[in-house]
Amino acid sequence: MTTKTILGPALPNIPWEDKPAGHIDVMWRYSQNPVIPRDLIPGSNSIFNSAVVPYNGKFAGVFRCDDKARQMQMHSGKSDDGINWTLSHERIHFVADTPKVEEIIDFEYAYDPRVCKIDDRYYVTWCNGYHGPTIGVGYTYDFETFYQLENAYLPFNRNGVLFPRKIGGKYAMLSRPSDNGHTPFGDIFYSESPDMTHWGCHRHVMSTTGGWQATKIGAGPIPIETTEGWLLIYHGVLTSCNGFVYSMGAALLDIDQPWKVLYRTRPYILSPQTLYECVGDVPNVAFPCAALADADTGRIAVYYGAADTVTGLAFTQVDELIDFIKTNSL
Repeated sequence: MTTKTILGPALPNIPWEDKPAGHIDVMWRYSQNPVIPRDLIPGSNSIFNSAVVPYNGKFAGVFRCDDKARQMQMHSGKSDDGINWTLSHERIHFVADTPKVEEIIDFEYAYDPRVCKIDDRYYVTWCNGYHGPTIGVGYTYDFETFYQLENAYLPFNRNGVLFPRKIGGKYAMLSRPSDNGHTPFGDIFYSESPDMTHWGCHRHVMSTTGGWQATKIGAGPIPIETTEGWLLIYHGVLTSCNGFVYSMGAALLDIDQPWKVLYRTRPYILSPQTLYECVGDVPNVAFPCAALADADTGRIAVYYGAADTVTGLAFTQVDELIDFIKTNSL
């Protein structure tokens, strides 16, 4: 019997294309990118940085849809195949989970969501406007009604990414403390919570290094549990003479103490090189936000924002990626 590297369910219907003949990199793009155009719904200026999960044998998600007034907001969506999407024309309006949450529920802005299924809930984390950017936390059962919990942290913070199960009996989250603007710095930290409300026991995970990840880094999709540790796909930022450049890398974290990095890629695994990644509202961006992983085949499909304008899809195979991480580690 073949040993499975991904510790999770079989997802035989995730989007997939085999690696093109002669392609030498560990990750490759979907030939029909972008999968979500900037104008899929009326009133949208751009649709990118999108969080997708399996749902009832199909797919659902939460999507960043900046409108034509350039308001940053989130919409829900569903798909039969993970490629052709139907998105709500109205932004998500959260319902307060408790009367106390009513005190913070006024909408300022919402962007860069992640979605993580734990038990019977689909938790949503996002960059939430509350006197500056912080990590909003909410949940849904059906991608129709969404409930908001307390913000996880004080401002300023971004890239809140939950782990798909409790670790040491606690909920666990990665985040990137920041500032109130286009943060020119940033490391990844780990935090835990007994109840998804009170977060503490913060631990440093990774710092910036040189090259493509010299300016700041941040967690991307929900970490994937594997026999080699937690597989984390993350973004790194280089400050070029023409501004920020966002690329993707990958790391393996210790399964029981995820703040301990086992391996981490020195080279990127995907960088902005195509027209739709290099030209848009924010040029030179490949920003991963979600990954679908099939335990039976080891296939991984990654959704990423391209040029802060559209949503792209890229593929990798878990054993090949893990071997690449180990062979090319810092």
